[in-house]
Amino acid sequence: MDCEEDIPYTRYEKMSHNPMSDSFNALLVRQNFVGPYVHATALFHYSDNYKEITRQLKYRRNFSAGKFFSRRFGERLKSSPLYEDVDTVVPVPLHWTRKWRRGYNQADIIAREISGILGAEFCPEALKRRRSTETQTRLSVSGRMENVSGAFVAGKPLRNASHILLVDDVYTTGSTLSVCHKALRETLPGKSRISVATIAFVE
Repeated sequence: MDCEEDIPYTRYEKMSHNPMSDSFNALLVRQNFVGPYVHATALFHYSDNYKEITRQLKYRRNFSAGKFFSRRFGERLKSSPLYEDVDTVVPVPLHWTRKWRRGYNQADIIAREISGILGAEFCPEALKRRRSTETQTRLSVSGRMENVSGAFVAGKPLRNASHILLVDDVYTTGSTLSVCHKALRETLPGKSRISVATIAFVE
């Protein structure tokens, strides 16, 4: 399907600090979050032909490529001491109206494949999107945060989760993921950890 040497892997899964995780934690600090450093990683950089992988999954129902790269990502996460102990995988949810129109949630597909590789529980009910939001692609950084503020709430309690992996397709500014992180954190036991993973990372 691809030439291994051509894939713009981030290789962030082995780095406790990297541009994506530093960006995400800086965002959490600006939101007054006080807690442990959150590890974050992506499979590849959102560049060249590989940006089409997430676009094809999100808009063109290209499930085969999405599942292929999600499993590959899961294998890389499993080989990392930072993520090998993930026991719960939570996808960023779509609002029910958007999911109904599209027919699926691309984050569900990615998270399900990753959870299978990690041997972790797949928990799509852990987060709920309580209101529909404007698409983030046309908004500024501040506009993105305002757009998703308060849009997510915790759903099914994760009482037995010790290390949760929060999953989406693309990391751009981290706004959506940070709001989801906050919603999950408010209901978790104090010792539980949350990490973040996306297929692509926009620098």
